Amino acid sequence: MRAIQFTEYGPAGVVHVADVPAPHAGPGEIRVAVRASGVSPGEMRIRSGSLRDVVPAAFPYRTGFDAAGVVDEVGDGVTGVNIGDEVFGMTNSATRGANADFAVLTAWAPKPAAWSWEEAGGAAGSVETATRVLDRLAVGTGHTVLVQGAAGGVGTIAVQLAVARGATVIGTASEHNHAFLRSLGAEPTTYGTGLIERIRALAPSGVHAVFDCAGGALPDLIAITGDTARVVTIADLTAAAHGVRLSHGAPADDTGTAVGTHADRLAVHGLATAVTLANEGRLRVPVAAAFPLTEAASAHELSETRHARGKIVLVN
Repeated sequence: MRAIQFTEYGPAGVVHVADVPAPHAGPGEIRVAVRASGVSPGEMRIRSGSLRDVVPAAFPYRTGFDAAGVVDEVGDGVTGVNIGDEVFGMTNSATRGANADFAVLTAWAPKPAAWSWEEAGGAAGSVETATRVLDRLAVGTGHTVLVQGAAGGVGTIAVQLAVARGATVIGTASEHNHAFLRSLGAEPTTYGTGLIERIRALAPSGVHAVFDCAGGALPDLIAITGDTARVVTIADLTAAAHGVRLSHGAPADDTGTAVGTHADRLAVHGLATAVTLANEGRLRVPVAAAFPLTEAASAHELSETRHARGKIVLVN
């Protein structure tokens, strides 16, 4: 089968299509014939080598964490899903490999009818990340939440999930994305100099929590809440120096919940909630661009601009 990988650190051009053996579903897993898969911004850093001291890559490195497709293998012990079902979900975070013709999923849910393949293919990773951080921040009804970098793949989902929880959401983005953020339910503002004053004007009663999807502004974000424990970042590697939690793909570590049964995985990752909201018309997955699988390098180039509004996906 075809799979996207890189065998050395470098620019987007090191990403290429390789002919590799197809994986097979093990116990508790399913395999899908992939229709679309997500491009993970974190993998841009891994590929560039900037994270080699934190997350060293084992070459060849297969890319892709989330995918949507048609089930064609069901592993031992799996119930409630059949060959031919349309699903979306995530691969094992250690092996990844979703940017391929076939992918093995360890957590999945039925593809909402309202979502296209492109939307479903880019949904699961963002849903998992947003759910994990909102849970860590205990976001709920009556809270005011700031999402820093709200127009990106994770930010757009975080805004909608926080709104669904009954929170008031303020989102930072470039001015040309402000109408878009309003359509998702957030009050928009710009990032950069003067952020503290702008947020205080928008939320005179204070901000309960900050979800940082962008990085580079932790001193201001801490000042906005007044408490490092109320700020979580997924993007700023200086977090520890500021006493802030850097959250990554380890939901059991973040939530303290053991991930055992398939139902446990759905609950922790938030996929079941996402399906419900999507079917109610309350959760959409903005797709910034869709590239053929063979143009993965171009998808990486776009991701590195950090100007994509929503999720970048690859289609088979």
